[in-house]
Amino acid sequence: MAKVVTAKGKSAFACSECGWTSARWIGRCGECQAWGTVQEVGAAKAARITAGPVTSPAMPIAKVSAIEAESRPTGIGELDRVLGGGVVPGAVILLAGEPGVGKSTLLLEVAAQSARGGHRTLYVSGEESAAQVRMRAGRTDALVDELYLAAETDLGAVIGHVDAVEPAFLVIDSVQTMAHPEVDGAPGGVTQVREVTGALVRLAKERHIAVVLVGHVTKEGAIAGPRMLEHLVDVVLAFDGDRHSGFRMVRATKNRFGPSDEVGCFDMVDTGIVEVTDPTGLFVSEHAEPVAGTCVTVMMEGRRPLLAEVQALVGPSAAPQPRRTTSGLESQRVAMVLAVLGNRAGLKLHDKEVYVATVGGVKITEPVADLAVAIAVASSEMDKPIHPGLVAIGEVGLAGEVRRVGGLEKRLAEAARLGFTKAIIPADVPNRSKDPKPMDIQAKYGLRTFAAPDIRSALMAAGLA
Repeated sequence: MAKVVTAKGKSAFACSECGWTSARWIGRCGECQAWGTVQEVGAAKAARITAGPVTSPAMPIAKVSAIEAESRPTGIGELDRVLGGGVVPGAVILLAGEPGVGKSTLLLEVAAQSARGGHRTLYVSGEESAAQVRMRAGRTDALVDELYLAAETDLGAVIGHVDAVEPAFLVIDSVQTMAHPEVDGAPGGVTQVREVTGALVRLAKERHIAVVLVGHVTKEGAIAGPRMLEHLVDVVLAFDGDRHSGFRMVRATKNRFGPSDEVGCFDMVDTGIVEVTDPTGLFVSEHAEPVAGTCVTVMMEGRRPLLAEVQALVGPSAAPQPRRTTSGLESQRVAMVLAVLGNRAGLKLHDKEVYVATVGGVKITEPVADLAVAIAVASSEMDKPIHPGLVAIGEVGLAGEVRRVGGLEKRLAEAARLGFTKAIIPADVPNRSKDPKPMDIQAKYGLRTFAAPDIRSALMAAGLA
């Protein structure tokens, strides 16, 4: 057994928000920059450790068996896409999201699917009673014999349930409600969350149990608790969506077993949550006749191309400062595109009110929507609809140039799959040998492309100049 020799040290100070430590008190945390959160936590001790017994001898890496790290499907394809094929025995997954977004509903469905697959599953609720979870399970058809349910907030009791049930899959809802019996502090505090998570990680590794932890988020959108929490777990998933829409997305921000840039799409319905394998239709509206002020673009969510419709409305203003309102798009980006339209394309919008929004509540953060915004605004200003089979893909620069975007071929392939026949793309695409040329795209996908070097050319290709 390793022998640890400690020496008495001075008082230590830690941030109650992120867990950052300091040898002296300061008013502002050096990690998260929060004011008044650094508090004295006790004596810092210096330790000296000697060699001790090993759990297993070291061996050449090629001789280490990888069978135990093979993933098994969860039964939900969209979640498997994000996880990289499924859950790995012994892995610890942290699922974080805002209150009411559907974390518990999703994980109850995951637990039910795991139980249906023959894997004994234990669902531990620290926020709801067992009867409340049972009612939700009845509504979502999650009543399965191999799914066990417990309502506990004490970590010792949770481990007792694990000893009794011997599950292959464990869900803790949520980690902020659990309390370690040998650690001071209220549940949800930095010390408690760190120790509880550390104990559950050790439990998962020792018994090869796949563990999913539900995590809360702060008002800024970050995962609540110490930053160390994300380092302790193997996978970090962010579950988000608009409260006014049933559409939800799961994003992987950290994944030791698969890609960290994949997304899974879900829809909240009365009977629970269902996966959406083709979400494009949620973000594109259908019009009986072409309508002025609309344009479709193709954004990338992780590795998945999604079509999104941008709508614009331009009208006269009686106010000295006309309104500029956006929804689903970055307001600063839209303001820049409006300035480029005024100075580089000759559209006089200084005395007009401009409203720009996306369909379905989707949020577009990448600059690929610049060209679609410009065409939609110009279409509304001229009261002239564009071709219904047209998509616009490109970033607009301050000089009026249309810049290339990544993943162009995937975007165009998705547009062609959904029946679009024309596309306005940047003219500098062929500058790199690995990028597809417009003629190659037309031959491969049957999509007629217009290579626009600048915003004026793009408007001409759309029939707006």
